Amino acid sequence: MSQKGEWKNKLFFGDNLPILREYIKDESIDLIYLDPPFNSKATYNVLFGEKDGSQSEAQITAFEDTWHWGDEAQTTYDELVSKSDKLSDLIESLHSFLGANDMMAYLVMMAIRLVELRRVLAPTGSLYLHCDPTASHYLKLVLDAIFGAKYFRAEIVWRRINAKGLAFKGYPKNHDIIFYCTAGRIFTWNRAYKENDPEYIKSFYKYVEEGTGRRFRISDLTNPNRNRPNLTYEWHGHTRVWRWKIERMEKADKKGLLYYSRTGLAYQKRYLDEMDGKAIDTIWDDIPSLQANSPERLGYPTQKPEALLKRIITASSDKGDLILDPFCGCGTAVSMAEHLDRKWIGIDITYLAISLIETRLKNQYNLDFENQLLPYEVIGDPKDAAGATALSLQSRHHFEWWTLGKVGAYPAHNKKKGADSGIDGILKFKLGNKFEKIIVQVKSGSVHVNQIRELIHVVDKEKAAIGVFVTLTPPTKPMIKEAVQEGFYKPFEHLSYKRIQIMTVDEILKGAVIDYPKFGDVTFKQAQPKYKNVAEQGELL
Repeated sequence: MSQKGEWKNKLFFGDNLPILREYIKDESIDLIYLDPPFNSKATYNVLFGEKDGSQSEAQITAFEDTWHWGDEAQTTYDELVSKSDKLSDLIESLHSFLGANDMMAYLVMMAIRLVELRRVLAPTGSLYLHCDPTASHYLKLVLDAIFGAKYFRAEIVWRRINAKGLAFKGYPKNHDIIFYCTAGRIFTWNRAYKENDPEYIKSFYKYVEEGTGRRFRISDLTNPNRNRPNLTYEWHGHTRVWRWKIERMEKADKKGLLYYSRTGLAYQKRYLDEMDGKAIDTIWDDIPSLQANSPERLGYPTQKPEALLKRIITASSDKGDLILDPFCGCGTAVSMAEHLDRKWIGIDITYLAISLIETRLKNQYNLDFENQLLPYEVIGDPKDAAGATALSLQSRHHFEWWTLGKVGAYPAHNKKKGADSGIDGILKFKLGNKFEKIIVQVKSGSVHVNQIRELIHVVDKEKAAIGVFVTLTPPTKPMIKEAVQEGFYKPFEHLSYKRIQIMTVDEILKGAVIDYPKFGDVTFKQAQPKYKNVAEQGELL
């Protein structure tokens, strides 16, 4: 373990490159897992699943595929080739071969980050890079240049899905690549096993012990070396050169560890439940990708199975080690590190991801990031009104997503970047068999009474129970008056809630919450509770 003393697990909101350079010390990380955006033409979305497990229509562009050749890629390329090393030579050669295109942009943006990840990796640490075959061959060269080819340990093929009927020519694309490297010659390693195939068990462990029901196979006890007088004796009518001395044979017989053939020849029992199982190799076809109805699924499009991260973390780290995921998404690596008693750091460039991870950890482990007594903290998100203002100036969309996360809402259905449907976010709650919704609008600029009137119109149109107006600047008196005149939402005679609620960001940071029937909250699908300290080393199924 590379970190000593008290450690606060950390979530960082922002670009991982400057965060790595500013916050993460040299040789401080024991295991790195990264699942960066693949080099595709797709836009990367954050999708939220409904609590009933169905696919949600709610989606918003968290960040577009920014891995295009432009000023940032050119600047990064210049920085890489300015140094006289193997990576510089490689990047220059790749640029000569590929040209200034999207693939090259992807490679230089990944290379500069892998340099920093190699810097922070402990001498006995490991790195797992998850990618797809479109760029894996280029990334392998980049890893060799940064880590050294001799420290490349394995190319793992994760078979995500089984191909079904195909209506097109060509081979189905059903796997990802996971590259495994280490920082040096000596590294943390815990052998991983999985259950034996049923057919193997049936063929090789065909005996069942009476009374216990334990499966076993038999092993020859005769010695191939015939010149062993001290091991030559008669046992149950058979004189042989045995593997064991007679004293050990007698003890084994008393414990019921011997099996006798029809002729009385003794064999050793080897029990199935004492075997390690089948050693895991570089073809991982026993962990399927998450299906739409999976209890694990939170609605994040690139969410990976917990079993996948559990296998990696347990194999290449020990309890108390520090795990880093610089593209943490919905936080599966972070969650599994917590589950397996590891320390962790997660970094993501979208506040939607950070908010989702906070909710996930609270649901799974009852971790409350607002409680400063607990050793967990979020770094990079606004802590006061000045920070919120700075975020709004940096990115209106990030400010909007951050604010929605603070009030517990998810982004509006099919909201496109730059569009304004009058709905920024939605909360849902259930009263009896009826689902109700709350419309949320977020404003970072100047505000006026017409915006409240527009919100009232949207609430009426959507047949919503409540409308919430969140503003960075204080509301005007006409706005407050207009909201008050809308009266109350009354689900029951003894319960009433303001139909139009105005909240400032400053009030939210000081603890203000939306007033609604929280006993029926169904906004987000909740992650299933988990308990720490239940997974032992070697439990890698």
